[in-house]
Amino acid sequence: MSQVQNNSTLSELLASNGNSTKTARKSDEDMQDRFLKLLVTQMQNQDPLNPMDNAEVTSQMAQISTVSGIDKLNNTLEKLISDSDARRSFEAATMIGRGVLIPGTGMQLENHAGIGGFELAEPVDKLVVTVKDSAGLAVREIDLGAQAAGVGTFAWDGLANNGNAAADGQYSFALKAMRGNKEVSASTLAFGSVSSAQAGKDGALLEVGRLGYVGMDDIKKIF
Repeated sequence: MSQVQNNSTLSELLASNGNSTKTARKSDEDMQDRFLKLLVTQMQNQDPLNPMDNAEVTSQMAQISTVSGIDKLNNTLEKLISDSDARRSFEAATMIGRGVLIPGTGMQLENHAGIGGFELAEPVDKLVVTVKDSAGLAVREIDLGAQAAGVGTFAWDGLANNGNAAADGQYSFALKAMRGNKEVSASTLAFGSVSSAQAGKDGALLEVGRLGYVGMDDIKKIF
């Protein structure tokens, strides 16, 4: 067996073990055993007048260590992902019955009380909430005054601008945030109660009443 042939055989072995999507992956122990047998055979059959130098042996040892290390890293990552998914599913199950704020404009008025939320990227001098009915007509304006950056909540007492009580049901709301004379961005957050949890393609999903299904990452605040 020539040194060139052994080098070619060894390279083919490393390439085949590195391509996990096309071939079945061997265990680390089996691959290392095959590598050592090939290396010993290669050294036994090397040309006495042109022996392998230390750098070449070290290079081939580094190659097998790299392939073995990648296998171990992939296995570790797969286990971490699996453990993470299990933890997120457990966390989702513990959310059932809890109130949450998620992106949305809906507000349910029940027993003359409604709850909504907002998220501000920067502090504002004035934040006004406009509650609208199903036809999009303004029912009530609520001046929340100055607000700090971050997530906040507000309550509507169910009264319209004319002082009369609004009917229970589904409403929507909009925000207008001002800093000085400049209007700044404000995100609306809808309030709902988590009724169930289930596994989704991209992780656990929570059913939040009329607001539908949302992911765990969509939750801005938990009550």
